[in-house]
Amino acid sequence: MSLGMKVLQLQTRNFYTIETLYEAIKDRHFTAGQPSLVNHCSYNIIVFPPQDKRNQVWITPAMYGWCNTWYVQRQEMAGAESMVKNVITNELTFGISGIAGRLNEASQYCEWLVDVTANELYYMGL
Repeated sequence: MSLGMKVLQLQTRNFYTIETLYEAIKDRHFTAGQPSLVNHCSYNIIVFPPQDKRNQVWITPAMYGWCNTWYVQRQEMAGAESMVKNVITNELTFGISGIAGRLNEASQYCEWLVDVTANELYYMGL
């Protein structure tokens, strides 16, 4: 388990945008749950249901536009509202809240889900 965010790099056989990759996987079964395409600040990402506000599996492109390199990662819950809440909570608790959220069982489970999700995507042969 790491205190940082776990990130795995994945290569696809074909080139996709974030939207076309989502279309290719949206009806597939994942151990992490049903994927969703969400807007995180000014760009779209693919996310799976969060374990808690500090642990969620994301899929992001290595570059925007058409690409075949993707990152499967553990991050805080996506969305501008969630990001603002987490920053405020961290400031009020002098960072203890953020560290505690990375040391719990949900964090360990989410790191495992990152590995599983990357493998599931790989074996889809996209």
